[in-house]
Amino acid sequence: MFTGIIEEIGHVKAIRRKPQALELTISCSVVLEDVKRGDSIAVNGVCLTVSEFDSRQFIADVIPETVQSSTMADLRTGSPVNLERAMAANGRFGGHFVNGHIDGIGTIRAVRSDSIAVTKTIEVDPSLMKYMMLKGSVAIDGTSLTIFDVGRTTISISLIPTTQEDSLLGRKGIGDKVNIECDLLAKYTERTMEAKPGLTRGFLAEHGF
Repeated sequence: MFTGIIEEIGHVKAIRRKPQALELTISCSVVLEDVKRGDSIAVNGVCLTVSEFDSRQFIADVIPETVQSSTMADLRTGSPVNLERAMAANGRFGGHFVNGHIDGIGTIRAVRSDSIAVTKTIEVDPSLMKYMMLKGSVAIDGTSLTIFDVGRTTISISLIPTTQEDSLLGRKGIGDKVNIECDLLAKYTERTMEAKPGLTRGFLAEHGF
């Protein structure tokens, strides 16, 4: 489990391409402070398992399903990546529940400055729009963000200066691809309602949800 608060921006040092899969070597420092083999680290929002590491880098495999459903295939040697360690049980929960399982790929369609903030409009696959709610949460490239506008197939998010500086999203522009993870609680709610037909929106509203 992650929070969507990026700890550092690392860089892809090497890519070993396998049949439909990848092996990434990522140079970094902060996320290596207490790392162990088998630990989870989110790379651009994708939960990966550390297979090897030393004081300057770690290695992780990317399975075929993840290659197909995320922007991992677009990485190149030298590419910057957002990094976050799995949340410690006694840590602060600064973002929202993020599990590192990408739901789809979005495309940045517009960027505008808004005082100290930068607003980015992202086109989302129509099948994911049911999870996008005004003032709700979404993880973009692993960064926990609040949705400030919802269109037919787009969402808009606003980046404060800290997020612009500390995450990769601040560097991306029109036409760039991003990993999208929908709000975990929204997905669980939908699945529960599907499994229990009697659990309707009216029932939830009646009982204070």
